[in-house]
This record gives sequence, C-alpha cells and structure tokens, in this order.
Amino acid sequence: MNLRRDREALEARELRELAPYAMKARESRGRRHGENEHPYRTAYQRDRDRIVHSAAFRRLEYKTQVFVNSFGDDYRTRLTHTMEVAQISRTAARALGLNEDLTEAIALAHDLGHGPFGHTGEDALRDLMKGHGGFEHNRHALRILDELERKYPNFQGLNLTQEVRDSLLKHGKRQLCLEAQVVDACDRITYNAHDVDDGLAAGILDAEALTATALWRESSEVVTRRWPGLDAGRRRYHAVRTLIDGAVTDLLDASSARIAEAAPRNAEEARAASRRLVGPSPAMEVKQAELARHLHTHLYNEYRVQRMRRKAARFVAEMWKTLVEDSAQLPPSARAGVEQYGLETAVCDYLAGMTDREALREYRRLFLPGDGPRFE
Repeated sequence: MNLRRDREALEARELRELAPYAMKARESRGRRHGENEHPYRTAYQRDRDRIVHSAAFRRLEYKTQVFVNSFGDDYRTRLTHTMEVAQISRTAARALGLNEDLTEAIALAHDLGHGPFGHTGEDALRDLMKGHGGFEHNRHALRILDELERKYPNFQGLNLTQEVRDSLLKHGKRQLCLEAQVVDACDRITYNAHDVDDGLAAGILDAEALTATALWRESSEVVTRRWPGLDAGRRRYHAVRTLIDGAVTDLLDASSARIAEAAPRNAEEARAASRRLVGPSPAMEVKQAELARHLHTHLYNEYRVQRMRRKAARFVAEMWKTLVEDSAQLPPSARAGVEQYGLETAVCDYLAGMTDREALREYRRLFLPGDGPRFE
C-alpha cells in the first residue's frame, strides 16, 4: 500500500474537496519561465515555500508596522503582521472552500514591497521617484519577486505562478481571484485590530476613548460579560481577539451570501463578477471605517509617532538624494543595478530593501562622523 501523497494526489484532492470557484493548482496559468513540476508539492505550495525562503521575507522581521523597531521589542513588525494575516486568511479560505495554499502564498507575499519605516518610507520614496517610474509597495513586491531576488541559475526572481503575481496588482480590469480577495479583507481586519493592540500597549491609545468606536465598544462589552474580573492586560488581549473573531465571522457570512447569489461555476466566473464577492457586510464596513478614523486621529497622528515618521522620512530623502548625486557611495551590489535599471531606480531598490535598523546604520555611515564605511 502506497501511503505517499505525491503532487498528483494533492491536485486530485483539490479537485474533489475545494469549491468549484476555488483556484486549483492543476489549473494554474503557469510561470513566466517554464519549470518541471515538483513531485510532492503543488505549484502553490512551491510558491509559498519560495517566499518563506526568500531574503525579502526574512527582512520583514526588522521592518516597521507602526512603531520602528527601536521603539520596543513587543510591538508588531511587518513579519509578525504578515504571519497573522496568513493565519487568519487560511481560516477564512478553509471556511469558504478556497485554496489554502494559494491564499497562504499570497498573504506571505503581500507586504514584501514595503521599505523601511512603514508607510512613511513608502511615501518618501513615492515623492522621490516622481518622474523616475514612481514607487508603490505592491508593484515593488512584484519587482522583488520577478527581478531582485537572485537564487536560481536560469532566471531572475522567484518565478512564482501567475495567480500569486496577479494578487499584488490590485488595480487591473478584472477582479482578483477569491483567494486574493480573502487576503485583502483579512489584511484590513488584522492591521486595524493589531494597531489598536499596539497603540494601547504603548500607552498612546486610551481604552476609554476607544469605546466611542462601535467595534471596540462591542468587543469590550463581550469580554466584560464573560470575564468580569480580568486584569487590564488580559482584558485588552481578549477584546482584540473578540474584535477579530467578530470581523472574520461577518466576513464569512457576507462573503458566503454574495458567492451564493453570484453562483460562479468556476474560478474564472468568480473573477469576472461585477463586484468583489469576498468582503465585509455594509454594516461592518461602516464600523471598520470608524475604527480606522480613530486610529488615524489618535495613533498615526499622535505627536511621538509623528516625530518618528518625520525623522524617518528625512532619513530616506537625504540618503536617496546623496546617493543619486554621488553613486560612487553605493556598495557594489547596489551599483550593479545602475546600468540595468537606471540610477534613480537602483538607489530606490537599495533603500527599499533595507530594514529599519539597516537604514539607520546607513544614515550614520553617510552623514555622521565616527561611523566607518560599509565593507562587503
């Protein structure tokens, strides 16, 4: 008796068990560069593993979510955020009968294009790259996956499937596949809830003031009824947990209803739908928008966060301008891209690839006395 589950057995199981509108690995539109299939992993499992083993994925550990890494060790980074999005997205995909492997691959790749210092770094690079091709983290993630990761002898990049690549370009003529729609929705749930958690832990957000938002108020009331004597730390943890659970339950209920109404017979019909089939209910949209506004006012615009962001933007801008004016200061690995991609793009690639602490070290090397050169 052969107990091994080879790729063909895994693909056959997808065809038997997944919903008709789910993406199937056997039906993938393939890769940019032809490769033989793996004997024991489906195409989407292989994508997931390539992303996890990439340098860009490892570097997410020291890239900002809200608070720069030096702010403290207990706050979320891009890596922990990505792992949390992947976990919640897998749960949602499983509940909807979608392809968990593809969903996980998309979730693990969705933030690879962020530079140092979170959205502040992205905003700075976008301003600097006006007239030079621009900068946007989703497009840069695709650039990393297609060009900048160098591991394989026969092609640049990771050579991922077209389905994962498409998921990073959110503004096409057609809808995303349902697996990518799941990740998009779960990403929003995750960063709202976890920014609340980190903001409260940092003492920047006030739990009492947060009750002005329906999502936090309702979640807090549930926790108080269930566990009236909890200390503040555990009360916060369970309120965040309850918030996420409620938002995901709403997502699954609303998405199931839309999918049933549209009745797509396959993944292509699901992508061709006139609206996104995976997303929260209209009532939850209103609540999420209310919470996002509160975070914008009371967390992202708080004076300590603003000081941190302004300083980070200044670091990025000064480094970019200095390196564009004098590319001889680029290390050889970055200078090699000048001829292939152009000076401004090569400098942008160099800076966007940095973690927060790398960017801080490079700033000191470029501008502060007493810091030696970087030897490679």
